[in-house]
Order: sequence, then structure tokens, then C-alpha cells
Amino acid sequence: MDFFRKKSLSQQFTRKKDSDLKKALGAWDLTMLGLGCIIGTGIFVVTGVAAAEHAGPALVLSFVLSGLACVFAALCYSEFASSMPVTGSAYTYSYAIFGEVIAWIIGWAMVLEYGLAASAVASGWSGYFQGLIKGFGVELPTAITSAYNPEKGTYIDIPAIAIVLLITFLLTRGIRESVRVNNIMVIVKVAVIFLFIGVGVWYVKPENWTPFMPFGFSGVAAGAASVFFAYLGFDAVASAAEEVRNPQRNMPIGIIASLTICTLLYIVVSMVLTGIVPFTQLNVKEPVAFALRYIHQDWVAGFISVGAIAGITTVLLVLLYAQTRLFFAISRDGLLPKVMSRIHPFTQTPIANTWITGIIIAVFGGLVPLHRLAELVNIGTLFAYIVVSIGVLVLRRAQPDLPRAFKVPFVPVIPILAVLLCGYLIFNLPSLTWIGFGVWLVLGLIIYFAYGYRNSVLAKQSVLSSEEALDEPYEAKKGAL
Repeated sequence: MDFFRKKSLSQQFTRKKDSDLKKALGAWDLTMLGLGCIIGTGIFVVTGVAAAEHAGPALVLSFVLSGLACVFAALCYSEFASSMPVTGSAYTYSYAIFGEVIAWIIGWAMVLEYGLAASAVASGWSGYFQGLIKGFGVELPTAITSAYNPEKGTYIDIPAIAIVLLITFLLTRGIRESVRVNNIMVIVKVAVIFLFIGVGVWYVKPENWTPFMPFGFSGVAAGAASVFFAYLGFDAVASAAEEVRNPQRNMPIGIIASLTICTLLYIVVSMVLTGIVPFTQLNVKEPVAFALRYIHQDWVAGFISVGAIAGITTVLLVLLYAQTRLFFAISRDGLLPKVMSRIHPFTQTPIANTWITGIIIAVFGGLVPLHRLAELVNIGTLFAYIVVSIGVLVLRRAQPDLPRAFKVPFVPVIPILAVLLCGYLIFNLPSLTWIGFGVWLVLGLIIYFAYGYRNSVLAKQSVLSSEEALDEPYEAKKGAL
């Protein structure tokens, strides 16, 4: 039983030629996809809780620590994306380097990343949306405002379900249309962030940064593990590889540019935020808008709410997009049912896959309380980053002459630093997160051995090759007679 059968690079590119996904994206589109996914919940939601509960004003160091881990991992992703420009991101890379069962484990961990993150983001979008319409005097019935929680009188989050289904519909219309909407909303939210910085910087009180590190460096590390959720997204850019024009050039640009811009914005926003409001008061759902109300700039707070809704919408769009492309890649390899890799001839998108994914995420976002699952999302992401970073070292040794449009500098130092920093962040996650991740992996392995192992395209090719080899002597003997 060969659990570690590998898909060669020639097989990767054969699959790529057979794909009907439309090539419509350039470096600008990829950078905007990255910004669309990375900037959102991190700035508008996670910053306040991380400052209040973990890092205090040293939240800026938490963002730097998480950002470094992501930058090193992003360099590794860029090398793979330029040398293997096929959809599936870390899952596809692992299939070629470590074999099928490891690829499945990575893909399953990424399902955790994209799927649960999308559900959590949908809940965050619902909160901001309800806050916005409340300003116009519209208030929804309590029962439909949040996930199931009888103590609070909530049973289903209708706004969260509605936005997921709306974005699912948009994704079925085609990648070009989806990217156009994403680009517009990214421009809006970046403009709003600059508005916050431009207004808030004049109200910064340096005394609010004292004590700078109230919870010690352990608080900074815990904060980094928590705000890592804010960096989800640059790897989603790699999922677009088959829909990119000139991927060898454009993929590294999109990945590195989007991550660099976002890291700088996170650092500046966290400094202004903790400079305006004492960190002990930031444990709120909308910290940026709260900070502006704190300094009586309510008119700007209204713009922030609009920017937050636009920002969180783009995060949801890119996470749903990445999830559908991951399912597409896994299904095409036979490890999931073939319906997930069927392409619509007109829109050139996997429509059935997109609706199945959207409905599942809508159910989770609307019914399941997900406020404690950010760490579970983080551990799946960090695990994938570690495997990709190790993969660079393995592939450099196994295939040193492989054409690489982009190369990670200072190998093996950068990949090793990526592994160490991501590993450090993983070990700062709560033990309950490790247990949940272990349960998730066991569930994934059950699915693999029950379905994927037997239906793998690679396995069927191996069987056919074996049967042809067995038939050959008989045919030769028959010819001789």
C-alpha cells in the first residue's frame, strides 16, 4: 500500500494543460487579491482583543513577529508558485515533494484554514453590518442576529448566511467579475484605513503606550499567535496560479507585495490605535470605530464601519475563492468526488463546487458559534507554512536544476527561520487548540482511507501500468506463436 506515491512535475503540468480555468489575472490583480484577504478582520476586529488580553501597546511587536514568520514563509511560497504554477497551493506542492498522504493532510489542514476562517469572518461581517444599519434606526430581531446561543436569545445569524450566499453567487459568475468587485472594495477599505491614520495620529497620547509590555514577552508571543489570524490570505494568492497570465513573474510579485503592504499597515494602525485608547478598554468587537468614537470623531467612525464592511467582504470573497480552488485541485486528483472539479463551459468556473462550499460555510457561519476557533484556524495555517518551507529545502536538494523564476534568497537560512518562527507561534497556542487540531487530522485520515486512497487518480494509473506490465509477456508470447 503506497501512501506516499508522488505526482511528478511533468504530471503537474499535464494536469495544468488539461484545465479549463480561465487565465485572466495579472500581478495587480494578485496583489489586490492578497490585500483583499489579508486586510479585514485583522485590522477591524482582532487588534482590539489582542491588545487588551495579550500584548497591550506591544501589539506592534506581535504584528512584527507574525509578519516575519509570514514573510519568510511567503518567500518559500513564491519559489513554488513560480516553478509549479498550478492550483492547490501547499497541497499541490506537497503532492510532488512528500507524496499523497502528506498532501492530503496539508490539504485537509487548509480546509480548516479557509473554511472555518470564512465562517468566522462571516460572523464578523454580520456584526459590523448590524452596527451600520442600527445607525439608520433599523434593528433586526434578536433571534436572527447571531449564531445559536439560547442564553442570549439568538438562534441563527441571517446576515452572515446572506453575505456568504451572495458572494458564492458572485464567484459563480467568473473570476474576472469577482476580481473586479474585489479591487473596488480593496481601494475603499485602504482609503478608509488611511483616513483613520490621518485623523487618529493627532490624538495619540504617548502615555497610553506605558507600560509598553504589560504582559511581558510571553504576552507579545501570545498576541503574535492570536493576530496571526490577521495574516491569512497571502497563501490564498497561490491558489489562483492556473488563472494567472505569466505566473512565473506575477505570482511572486502578488504574494510578496500584498504581504509587505499589509504588514506595514498593521504596524501603523496598531500604534495609532493603542496610542488613542488605553489598551485595557480595547476588548471590543469594532476597535477602530470605537477608538474614533472615543475621541469624538463619530463622523469618521461611520466611514470606518463602511470600510470595515467592504474590507471584511473582500476577505470572505478571497477565502471562499481559495477554498473552492483547493477542493477543485483535490477533486481533480480523485481524493474528493469528481463533482467538485467540474467546470462550467460558459463561466469557466467550478459552479457545483462553489455552491457546495458556499452552503457549508453559510451553515457554519449562521449556526455555529465560532468566536473561539481563530486559534484552530491558525494552527492549520502554520502547519501548512512549515511544510512548504521544508519543501523548499527538499526540492532544492532533489531537483537542483528545476527552472525557478524566483528563488528564495539565503537558503537554507530563510526556510529554517520560517519553520522556527511558525513553530514558535504554534507552541504558543492553547493546548485545547492542539487537541482540536488532532481530532481534525484524525477525521481527515478517516476520509482519505475510506474514499481518497481507493479513488486516487495516481493509484488508478499505477494499477493500469501494473496490468499492462502483466499483459505484456502474454502478448509477446501470442505474437511469437
